[in-house]
Amino acid sequence: MSNEEITTQGNRNAAQAGPAGPLAGRVALVAGATRGAGRAQAVELGRAGATVYVTGRTTRARASEVGRTSETIEETAELVTAAGGTGIAVPTDHLDEVQVRALAGRIDREHGRLDVLVNDLWGGEHLLATSVFGKKSWETPLADGLRILELGARSHVITAVLLLPLLIRSDAPLHVEVTDGTAHFNRRYRENIYYDLAKNAPIRLAFGLGQELAEYGGTAVAVTPGFLRSEQMLTHFGVSEENWRDAIAQEPTFAIAESPRYLARTVAALAADPDRAKRWNGKSTSSAELARAYGVTDVDGSRPDAWAYFEDVVYGGEEGSPEDYR
Repeated sequence: MSNEEITTQGNRNAAQAGPAGPLAGRVALVAGATRGAGRAQAVELGRAGATVYVTGRTTRARASEVGRTSETIEETAELVTAAGGTGIAVPTDHLDEVQVRALAGRIDREHGRLDVLVNDLWGGEHLLATSVFGKKSWETPLADGLRILELGARSHVITAVLLLPLLIRSDAPLHVEVTDGTAHFNRRYRENIYYDLAKNAPIRLAFGLGQELAEYGGTAVAVTPGFLRSEQMLTHFGVSEENWRDAIAQEPTFAIAESPRYLARTVAALAADPDRAKRWNGKSTSSAELARAYGVTDVDGSRPDAWAYFEDVVYGGEEGSPEDYR
C-alpha cells in the first residue's frame, strides 16, 4: 500500500470514527488556513467534528512571500486535530491551477465530496503599506497592484471554480467567501482601485454563486471579520494576544479589535445551521451580525461590532466609544 493510500485509509477511518459534534462526518476545506481568520476557522470547524483540509503556501520547509515562518499549515492541521477534528495539511498555491486541481482530486479520492468550502485566501498585507495606503492608484506600482488582484480575487475564482464540482455533491453545500468589509461598508472607496476590487470581488462571488448553488440546496455567503487581532497585526503593534490592549495607545481604534476565533465561531455555527440557505444565501455579512444571530461571543465574552463602530463613530461623527460597540 502506498503512502497516499495509507493516508487516505486513515482519513476515511478518522471520518467514520470521528468525534460527536454538529459537523461530525462533514468534510471541509479552508483555503488560506496558515494563520489569522483562516487558521481559526479551520480549528473551529474541527472543534465541531469536521475533517478539515487546510491549505496555504507556508510550510515547515518553505515560507510564502508573506515572509512569516512562525505559522505553518502543518501546525494548523495539528491544531484542528487537537480541537477534536481531523486536520489534513495540503501545501497549495491557489494561483497554480495544477496544484488546485491536484487538491480537488485528492479530496475526491479520499471523500468523494466536499461539504464546506471556506475561501479565505489573501496574503497581500506586505504590499499595502508601501504600495496602497496613502497612494493614488496610478502611484501604486503596477506589478504590486496586479499582484493584489491575483491574491485577493484571481485565487478565489480559481479555487471556487475547481472545488465547486465537489461541493455540489454535498447534501447541503456551504461556500464561504472571506473578505474585508461588508457590502454596505464597502460602498465607500477602499483606498485605491486594486484594494477596492480585491475586497469587493469575494462579495460579488458569494452573491453570484448563491444564485448558482440555490438549485443544489446550497449556500454561498461573504463574511468579514472586524478589526482583526491576527498574528501579523499583533506583530505590527509589538503586542501579543495576552496584552493586545497595550496597542490602543498607538492606534485608538484597536480598542474594537476582535480575535480570529470570533469570526471562526460564527462560521462554525453557520455551517451547523440547517436553515442557513434561507437566512444567508447570496448575502454579505460580518462576524458581529452572525454572532448576534447565533448567540456567539468572542473569547472575552464580548460581541464587538467593528463595522458599526467605524460607520457610526469614526466616519459618521456620532458620539460613542469602542466599549459601546462591544
